[in-house]
Amino acid sequence: MISVFGRWYRRKFSDPDAAMLLILILLSTAVLLLWGELIMPVLVAAVIAYLLDWPVTRLIRLGVGRGIACGVVLLGFITVTIFTLIGLVPIISKQSVNLIQETPLIWQKAQEWILTLPDKYPDYVQVYQIHQMMEGLNDRLVEVGETLISISFSNIANIAALLVYMVLVPLMIFFMLKDKMFFLDSISRILPKERRLITQVGHEMNSQIANYIRGKVIEILIVGVVSCVTFVLMDLRYAILLGVLVGLSVLIPYIGAAVVTIPIAIVAMFQWGISPEFWYLMIAYGIIQGLDGNLLVPLLFSEAVSLHPLYIIIAVLVFGGLWGFWGVFFAIPLATLVKAVVTAWSSNPVGSTASEPVTEK
Repeated sequence: MISVFGRWYRRKFSDPDAAMLLILILLSTAVLLLWGELIMPVLVAAVIAYLLDWPVTRLIRLGVGRGIACGVVLLGFITVTIFTLIGLVPIISKQSVNLIQETPLIWQKAQEWILTLPDKYPDYVQVYQIHQMMEGLNDRLVEVGETLISISFSNIANIAALLVYMVLVPLMIFFMLKDKMFFLDSISRILPKERRLITQVGHEMNSQIANYIRGKVIEILIVGVVSCVTFVLMDLRYAILLGVLVGLSVLIPYIGAAVVTIPIAIVAMFQWGISPEFWYLMIAYGIIQGLDGNLLVPLLFSEAVSLHPLYIIIAVLVFGGLWGFWGVFFAIPLATLVKAVVTAWSSNPVGSTASEPVTEK
């Protein structure tokens, strides 16, 4: 076994380029695990700057100075973000409070419906089973309520930090856009000369991440807006809140759509019962999900991420557990990075040490 491992190690890491790639990955992982929360604003600013670099480049090609182009694009981004938050946050907050206040009534009606099951299906459902299930659900709901209260109080303490980030992140974005070449040259000087595989992985990621992030943002907007309009037209209660949840659910492939179906079905059942209106809503929701998966995703993601669904689910669980929302958002790019690294090592010709300079994306 030791000899087998030794041969594998010599085959994969005898090349200095492969060794440098491994060292860079280990250092990056250590930094993220140790100081991930601390440097998260920097990473968020870098991602937003990466997305905004495309319109900045287009303005520069039209003859606008880089500084002015960066200022105009950043100002437009901030303006759109502020107006979106002003329009959505009050509505979502009000609907969230109303939903929380009506949750006991919803649960009471659900209990009344559950208690009718033994009479309707005596051969399959027994009364003692219903009581055991309801006792467990009641205990679970109490735990969830206590968790939500603790989260709300902990978020109050983070308001000051959020206000600071609202000032620092736009400044970091501006300087990352304005002095892009300076930072790229600095990174190029820091990297070792043995960086052929690092450059290979960087090129592969650059061609996929930009397409993925831009496509995912557009997908969230389209699915969210269509869902909100559909729910409003069908007079569903908490339409905006549920529509936003549907839009955000596309962040988590396979899992998100299934999870967000539960609150939609509960609200619709509480509002209409098992009626034609309920089934019309669920059919419309199913059509939205079907069009998203079979039409919108192929159009937006021209270079499909060739990852097995099981790998995507594992990536969401792992990176989401490590970094929360941002881990979920970047789960697929990070899984693609892992795949690119494995591919680079697998195709690494032993003895090839030619290095390439880091080029601008």
